[in-house]
Amino acid sequence: MPVSIEIQDFIATVTLNRPEAMNAIDPESAQQLHDAWCEISARKDVRVGILTGTGERAFCTGADLKKTMPPQESFAELHFGPQTGIPVVSTLQTQKPMIAAINGFALGGGLELAMLCDIRIASSNAMFGLPEVCIGSIPGGGGTQRIVRAIGQSDAMWMLLTGERIDASEALRIGLISKVVEPQDLLNVARSMAGKIAANAPLAVVAVKKLAQVGGQLPLAAGLELEQQTFGVLRNSEDRIEGRRAFAEKRQPRFEGR
Repeated sequence: MPVSIEIQDFIATVTLNRPEAMNAIDPESAQQLHDAWCEISARKDVRVGILTGTGERAFCTGADLKKTMPPQESFAELHFGPQTGIPVVSTLQTQKPMIAAINGFALGGGLELAMLCDIRIASSNAMFGLPEVCIGSIPGGGGTQRIVRAIGQSDAMWMLLTGERIDASEALRIGLISKVVEPQDLLNVARSMAGKIAANAPLAVVAVKKLAQVGGQLPLAAGLELEQQTFGVLRNSEDRIEGRRAFAEKRQPRFEGR
């Protein structure tokens, strides 16, 4: 299986498992990534996901160029016709939080895949880049749009226009990732972070993610109004009441997602 999913303690760990190809994405792994995202979205026993790659060399080096030649169909057929083909990685969506545990190279579509996640942590040997212009293409999986939103304009344009790679310390400096750890500690740190998220009230966690995503595209006044409406929706939820009871009783809350 080029993509595996393991679920334990409300955490789904999705692993790209093509180390012989630097965990590059071929049609089969694209389909299985889509299926994994759908499973994370649908399952009540999953509250947070981790995405990583097998081995220490590569998180993901993007599309497998040997298996992703241009299709026979026209772009119009693929883009506007019935969605019956291979899922596009850039369309992966889940309302639950996702953590990218980046072990090694995250290049092209691999970096785009990492940027789909809400939190990115990396091993000290990680490398990042969007080298598509070097081979006559563009980052077509959301890269040109997400990189500018993730980091400053100048750093984003430097990466997009030169195709140069940056190391983990530079990625941390420009805000592309949140934390750098040693390779042997990466998954443990990701799981610890995921565990903290999974211990929180599930409805509140989903609401916070949605507010941050949608609100970032709105004027401040509209975002604040949306925040107040969401607060009102959650105000009388069972989990919010449980949180207050647990605080008063000096115990850990038992959240049920209700």
